[in-house]
Amino acid sequence: GWGLAVMTGMVACAGVSGAHLNPAVTVTFALHRRTTWRRVPVYVGAQFLGAFIGAAAVYGVYADAIGDWENNNGGRTVASAGIFASYPHPSIGLVTGFFDQVIGTALLTGGVFAISDRRNAGLRDDSAPVHVAALLTIIACAFGFNCGFPVNPARDFSPRLFSAIAGWGGDVFTAGNNWWWVPVIAPMIGGFVGSLTYEAMIGWHYEKKIEVVSAAPTRV
Repeated sequence: GWGLAVMTGMVACAGVSGAHLNPAVTVTFALHRRTTWRRVPVYVGAQFLGAFIGAAAVYGVYADAIGDWENNNGGRTVASAGIFASYPHPSIGLVTGFFDQVIGTALLTGGVFAISDRRNAGLRDDSAPVHVAALLTIIACAFGFNCGFPVNPARDFSPRLFSAIAGWGGDVFTAGNNWWWVPVIAPMIGGFVGSLTYEAMIGWHYEKKIEVVSAAPTRV
């Protein structure tokens, strides 16, 4: 489901931004000069705002169902807040969760760099959303157990903030030994780790000319 959702989002906004949906990917692209720094605040701000609006829409659609579940399961607790944001499995500590998110996001950005590098497989522009969707689905299957594979600071923080406002309160930030900051910080580090690994192992061994694939021509 997440893979198809990302594919749809990429197709929808590819012509405007080149399909920037994740702050970790956007900042990593800027660090490698694959996008300009002046675009980063606009893209990242839109990503966080869009995730907040998306969480509000989900709540509006499922409020009755959520309320019914809560009435039969001990009321409004973090258990139902997991609809909106990630929370670690009870057996998972912060260090393990942090490492999980660094590796998961490194795989994501490393894969995105491979998909978008014409010097590598030479993929067509219009195939990028399908390949990224498949990549995210693989990561979801492999990394979902520990903490639900957030790998996207906007996808986690904004819905978490919405859930706090919508009635779950501050527990959404203190749950899991104050877990909330891990899906925000770790993916940013993982993004750079993954991109640097791709470049060191593959990208820097090509000719200097870089031709990046986007889902569609990028416009400001």
